[in-house]
Amino acid sequence: MQIFINMGKQPIEGFSKLTKEGKIEWITNTYLEGNPEMKTILKQYWNTDEATQKLHDEFSENTISNFYMPYGIAPNFLIDGRLYALPMAVEESSVVAAASKAAKFWLDKGGFKTTIINTKKLGHTHFIIRAEAHKILHLFNFELKKKLFQDTEAITKNMRQRGGGILDIELIDKTQDLPNYFQLKASFDTRDSMGANFINSCLEQFGKTLKETISASEDFTAEEKNSLQVVMNILSNYTPDCIVRAEVSCKIEDLIDDSGMRPEEFAWKFKQAVTIAEIEPYRATTHNKGIMNGVDAVVIATGNDFRATEACAHAYAARSGKYSSLTHCTTDNGVFRFWIDLPISIGVVGGLTNLHPLVKFSLALLGKPSANELMSILAVSGLAQNFAALRSLVTTGIQKGHMKMHLFNILNQFNATEEEKKYFVEYFKNKTVSHHEVISELEKMRG
Repeated sequence: MQIFINMGKQPIEGFSKLTKEGKIEWITNTYLEGNPEMKTILKQYWNTDEATQKLHDEFSENTISNFYMPYGIAPNFLIDGRLYALPMAVEESSVVAAASKAAKFWLDKGGFKTTIINTKKLGHTHFIIRAEAHKILHLFNFELKKKLFQDTEAITKNMRQRGGGILDIELIDKTQDLPNYFQLKASFDTRDSMGANFINSCLEQFGKTLKETISASEDFTAEEKNSLQVVMNILSNYTPDCIVRAEVSCKIEDLIDDSGMRPEEFAWKFKQAVTIAEIEPYRATTHNKGIMNGVDAVVIATGNDFRATEACAHAYAARSGKYSSLTHCTTDNGVFRFWIDLPISIGVVGGLTNLHPLVKFSLALLGKPSANELMSILAVSGLAQNFAALRSLVTTGIQKGHMKMHLFNILNQFNATEEEKKYFVEYFKNKTVSHHEVISELEKMRG
């Protein structure tokens, strides 16, 4: 008998079958002592339009409310000669402001330039078989590879008509890492879709074809055939060959900063900051987190998977065996150059792109970009965010701007009036905001 020790609470059967009201009643009664205020909080974030709310409810499971995030706009991004306003869904203070400031800085210096280096996505069939590697390789080269393409023709037909499909299939011997472990490694072009469902469907067919082909082969013994285990068929979120470069450059003498620092000193300190992130993992982690502030905000606003984006970027940052910066900088021959190579797999069709109203708005705002164009926009957003953060760090320090944006969060915690907010904006006009000083000054004002 299992004993549950949790203040008398018991697990529930059939929670998913309850109505939304029923779920809220059970949650609040079981965990929140029936607190009516908690029920109100959940319901005040329901969309008043029933059809829109039903749509949101069906995005996920067991939904009881909506979790809102600020949706902001960072204007003045000149990318490959086109002017953009970037949609950003993010709750962290100063992200949108920093991106906007970086965009404005580079607006009269040629803006951001991007290059799509590759768009290859990957997936694997992972299998175990107790057989000699040369036998599996022979089967792959002379029969299996051709059959894998043939057996997925029905799945890939529409993608091939759009210019995509399966690019290549390799057999990978991983027996040195794990006994009897092999992979079928496939590369894909999924055009404007992120392609997860397409890739996984192809890979599941690979698993079936592998079993059938080995079972019918006369080159394998009964014992070898019986040892075959297809462990899993799954895409990889690590896509080091689906990569975009974004960069900015100008003469060092044009790096005029409102902090009053000389351009030559600014360029030198900026490059040192990037180099430190390249060699020091403790700094690189925070450095790259700042990059992803910009990337993720646009990824979320365009209905893409920010968890996959994060996982890929950080794996790529550690590809040498040591975690390092995603951005790089040179100051050669009087020219400042700053760039990012970002591996990123996203889509502009499928998923939420045709369902979520704000995702539709975001894509329309960006001119209905192709997947490649959105890759470029995302890389630029990350580069701009990183430039803004490093610019603050090497000049005035990060807290001055960050805490100024955080000021309203502090004031709202203490239910500040509009008059009080106006006072504090003026009070900290030329000072660095601190939590302690806000509270102290607020107490003086209120007597």
